[in-house]
Amino acid sequence: MARLSIRIDIGPENRLGPGKVQLLETIAEHGSISAAGRALGMSYRRAWMLVEAMNKGFGRPVVEAQIGGKAGGGARLSAFGADVVAHYRAIERAADKAASPFLARLTPTLADER
Repeated sequence: MARLSIRIDIGPENRLGPGKVQLLETIAEHGSISAAGRALGMSYRRAWMLVEAMNKGFGRPVVEAQIGGKAGGGARLSAFGADVVAHYRAIERAADKAASPFLARLTPTLADER
């Protein structure tokens, strides 16, 4: 089945798409940029660069450092970062719902393929 993939061009150097949103969700899940990167099969450097690009592009942090203790520090989504994820997922759901009848027409059925 055909599916929709949303990329939002927020500014000339600020884009938000499924990969960055998945990174944010994985940071929230693991509490660490490096652990999120590992879980997604990307280097810490790449994950950190994507986070920095989002922080800079939005003009405020989407991810914040957590002060370390015995186990060391970590990272968590800022309240704004959590809102970015929630709004992106809401846009994705609305777009999927609106596009569903059109996407269905683009997907060949088994009967059409015979």
